[in-house]
Amino acid sequence: MSLIGFLIIGIIAGWLAGKITKGSGFGLLGDLVVGVVGAFLGGFLFHLLGLFPGSGLIPSLIVAVIGAVVLLWLIRLVKRA
Repeated sequence: MSLIGFLIIGIIAGWLAGKITKGSGFGLLGDLVVGVVGAFLGGFLFHLLGLFPGSGLIPSLIVAVIGAVVLLWLIRLVKRA
């Protein structure tokens, strides 16, 4: 996937994760970082579980959103501690 495509998926995933977790988001750059890191985390988690959703835009976005939601959950868990 091209760098531009990866960044667009990261922005969308971070924004969707913020909406799913009822957060206000972190702005464009923050959503991008959450989405990109979430994409790596989601890919790692899916690989650990033996799940391979396939390639393409939609499966990549789903994995990135799931990873970003997990990342936001971990961030909020650490902030409370």
